[in-house]
Amino acid sequence: MPPPRAGYSVIFSTWLVIVAGACAAQTPAQTEESAPRFKIDSTLVLIPASVTDPLNRFVLGLQRTQFHLYEDGVEQTIAHFSGEDAPLSVGLVFDTSGSMGDKFRTSGEAALDFLKTMNAQDEAFLVEFSDHAQLTSGFTSNMEEIEQKLMAIQPGGLTALLDAAQLALQEMKKAKNARKAIVIISDGGDNNSKYSASEIQDLVREADVQVYAMGVFEPVLSFGLSKEEVSGPRLLSQLAEQTGGRAFSATDPSDLPSVASRIGVELRNQYVLAYSPKNQAKDGKYRKVELKVNEPPGLANLKVHWRLGYYAPSK
Repeated sequence: MPPPRAGYSVIFSTWLVIVAGACAAQTPAQTEESAPRFKIDSTLVLIPASVTDPLNRFVLGLQRTQFHLYEDGVEQTIAHFSGEDAPLSVGLVFDTSGSMGDKFRTSGEAALDFLKTMNAQDEAFLVEFSDHAQLTSGFTSNMEEIEQKLMAIQPGGLTALLDAAQLALQEMKKAKNARKAIVIISDGGDNNSKYSASEIQDLVREADVQVYAMGVFEPVLSFGLSKEEVSGPRLLSQLAEQTGGRAFSATDPSDLPSVASRIGVELRNQYVLAYSPKNQAKDGKYRKVELKVNEPPGLANLKVHWRLGYYAPSK
């Protein structure tokens, strides 16, 4: 995989801006789990982060000095910092299986809404999946091409979500921008993949990419759901949490446009921090990353989401 890059100009304001986002469910608190090895060839570690207030609005305009970044409990020197909007490389992973049912039309509309948040310098690709995963459109800056592919999709078949995630991670290696994200739109009910959940979690942690999910779920009290559909929300959350991304839930398909807008806004309103680890040992061990923010006067109980860690290179 390509090494993390820090090609961001350091331009940010000295005032605070709070951007209102659409209401959406928060993912569980970030916790460190046992993780597979994430090997990198560069000593520069890139940490994208988002900061929100108690009303779920984005807090912008924070300064480098207000962030404190730790690796395995040791504070690191932030070498590069940016709070500006930088070009994105995005992989859209869209569920076309029969389990989407009545959710399919509104899911497609949500995907189109998300594409409207893309800028001219951004690029995106489309992976669709049912019985199998396939790359429908490779990286392009022409969002109309992806929109046309989405509108031509017909639903049906089983759900190979994990295979689709694997395909998206492979395609993301061709990204030209430093900031990379995969956005999954699915009910999470995998029942036809060759890859296992643990294998995909390995690949996700190895990749320098954020994972976001628009989970299209039936109400909790619904009957007749398969085991895979019941476990769907947890699977999507696990994939997202490890990367500093998030999983948003929509139990009502009409909520999907606001979820799509929320993800688009978050990707455009992130801080990016980069540091060279003080621990230069090439021991292949997992390094836990923690990010803290000094809260400005008048703002309290801020929530920070960031990439949880990485594996050091080995000899």
